[in-house]
Amino acid sequence: MKQRSNPDEPQTVRRIALAPGLVGSVTAILSVFAIGTEWFFVVSFVIAVVALIIGWFAVQSRQWWWLPLPAAIAVVWNPVFPLAFADGVWLPLQYIAAAAFIAAGLSIRVSDDVQR
Repeated sequence: MKQRSNPDEPQTVRRIALAPGLVGSVTAILSVFAIGTEWFFVVSFVIAVVALIIGWFAVQSRQWWWLPLPAAIAVVWNPVFPLAFADGVWLPLQYIAAAAFIAAGLSIRVSDDVQR
Protein backbone atom coordinates (compact mmCIF):
# COMPACT_ATOMS: atom_id res chain seq x y z
CA MET A 1 0.00 0.00 0.00
CA LYS A 2 1.32 3.38 -1.00
CA GLN A 3 1.68 5.85 1.88
CA ARG A 4 1.39 9.58 1.41
CA SER A 5 4.44 11.45 2.62
CA ASN A 6 2.47 14.47 3.78
CA PRO A 7 -0.98 13.95 5.36
CA ASP A 8 -2.03 17.46 4.26
CA GLU A 9 -1.43 16.49 0.63
CA PRO A 10 -4.71 16.10 -1.29
CA GLN A 11 -5.82 12.56 -1.94
CA THR A 12 -5.61 11.52 -5.59
CA VAL A 13 -8.48 9.63 -7.15
CA ARG A 14 -8.87 7.75 -10.42
CA ARG A 15 -12.12 7.71 -12.35
CA ILE A 16 -11.90 4.13 -13.54
CA ALA A 17 -15.27 4.15 -15.32
CA LEU A 18 -14.74 7.39 -17.23
CA ALA A 19 -13.41 5.88 -20.47
CA PRO A 20 -16.13 3.21 -20.79
CA GLY A 21 -18.70 5.82 -19.76
CA LEU A 22 -17.65 8.12 -22.57
CA VAL A 23 -17.56 5.26 -25.09
CA GLY A 24 -21.02 4.16 -23.98
CA SER A 25 -22.48 7.66 -24.13
CA VAL A 26 -21.09 8.33 -27.61
CA THR A 27 -22.37 4.94 -28.78
CA ALA A 28 -25.82 5.59 -27.29
CA ILE A 29 -26.08 9.02 -28.93
CA LEU A 30 -24.86 7.86 -32.32
CA SER A 31 -27.08 4.80 -32.21
CA VAL A 32 -30.11 7.04 -32.58
CA PHE A 33 -29.43 6.77 -36.31
CA ALA A 34 -29.44 2.95 -36.11
CA ILE A 35 -32.88 2.60 -34.52
CA GLY A 36 -35.05 0.39 -36.71
CA THR A 37 -32.17 -0.99 -38.77
CA GLU A 38 -30.11 -4.19 -38.62
CA TRP A 39 -27.22 -2.20 -37.14
CA PHE A 40 -29.16 -1.73 -33.92
CA PHE A 41 -28.24 -5.31 -32.94
CA VAL A 42 -24.54 -4.38 -33.01
CA VAL A 43 -25.22 -1.15 -31.16
CA SER A 44 -27.22 -2.92 -28.46
CA PHE A 45 -24.41 -5.42 -28.02
CA VAL A 46 -21.84 -2.64 -27.53
CA ILE A 47 -24.07 -0.74 -25.10
CA ALA A 48 -24.79 -3.89 -23.05
CA VAL A 49 -21.10 -4.82 -22.83
CA VAL A 50 -20.08 -1.29 -21.82
CA ALA A 51 -22.82 -1.28 -19.16
CA LEU A 52 -21.48 -4.56 -17.75
CA ILE A 53 -17.95 -3.12 -17.68
CA ILE A 54 -19.16 -0.05 -15.79
CA GLY A 55 -21.07 -2.30 -13.40
CA TRP A 56 -17.91 -4.27 -12.73
CA PHE A 57 -16.00 -1.04 -12.03
CA ALA A 58 -18.75 -0.03 -9.59
CA VAL A 59 -18.25 -3.32 -7.76
CA GLN A 60 -14.46 -2.93 -7.77
CA SER A 61 -14.66 0.58 -6.35
CA ARG A 62 -17.16 -0.58 -3.70
CA GLN A 63 -19.74 1.95 -4.83
CA TRP A 64 -22.67 -0.47 -4.86
CA TRP A 65 -25.31 2.22 -5.32
CA TRP A 66 -24.24 2.60 -8.97
CA LEU A 67 -24.78 -1.09 -9.75
CA PRO A 68 -28.55 -0.98 -10.53
CA LEU A 69 -28.06 1.62 -13.28
CA PRO A 70 -25.66 -0.34 -15.53
CA ALA A 71 -27.52 -3.56 -14.71
CA ALA A 72 -30.78 -2.04 -15.97
CA ILE A 73 -29.06 -0.78 -19.13
CA ALA A 74 -27.54 -4.22 -19.74
CA VAL A 75 -30.98 -5.84 -19.42
CA VAL A 76 -32.78 -3.36 -21.68
CA TRP A 77 -30.11 -3.42 -24.41
CA ASN A 78 -29.49 -7.17 -24.11
CA PRO A 79 -29.00 -8.48 -27.67
CA VAL A 80 -29.54 -12.13 -26.72
CA PHE A 81 -33.10 -11.62 -25.43
CA PRO A 82 -34.05 -8.29 -27.02
CA LEU A 83 -36.96 -6.27 -25.71
CA ALA A 84 -39.47 -5.31 -28.38
CA PHE A 85 -39.98 -1.59 -27.93
CA ALA A 86 -41.36 0.73 -30.59
CA ASP A 87 -38.88 3.06 -32.29
CA GLY A 88 -40.43 6.02 -30.45
CA VAL A 89 -39.58 4.40 -27.11
CA TRP A 90 -35.95 3.67 -28.05
CA LEU A 91 -35.20 7.31 -28.87
CA PRO A 92 -35.53 8.74 -25.34
CA LEU A 93 -33.99 5.59 -23.87
CA GLN A 94 -30.84 6.22 -25.90
CA TYR A 95 -30.44 9.70 -24.40
CA ILE A 96 -31.21 8.43 -20.90
CA ALA A 97 -28.54 5.75 -21.29
CA ALA A 98 -26.03 8.33 -22.54
CA ALA A 99 -26.69 10.55 -19.52
CA ALA A 100 -26.43 7.55 -17.19
CA PHE A 101 -23.09 6.52 -18.70
CA ILE A 102 -21.67 10.01 -18.26
CA ALA A 103 -22.95 10.29 -14.68
CA ALA A 104 -21.56 6.89 -13.71
CA GLY A 105 -18.25 7.55 -15.48
CA LEU A 106 -17.74 10.80 -13.60
CA SER A 107 -18.90 9.48 -10.23
CA ILE A 108 -17.33 6.04 -9.96
CA ARG A 109 -13.85 6.61 -8.64
CA VAL A 110 -11.27 4.93 -6.48
CA SER A 111 -8.59 6.47 -4.31
CA ASP A 112 -4.96 5.69 -5.05
CA ASP A 113 -4.49 5.05 -1.33
CA VAL A 114 -7.07 2.25 -1.24
CA GLN A 115 -5.65 -1.23 -1.46
CA ARG A 116 -7.68 -3.53 -3.72
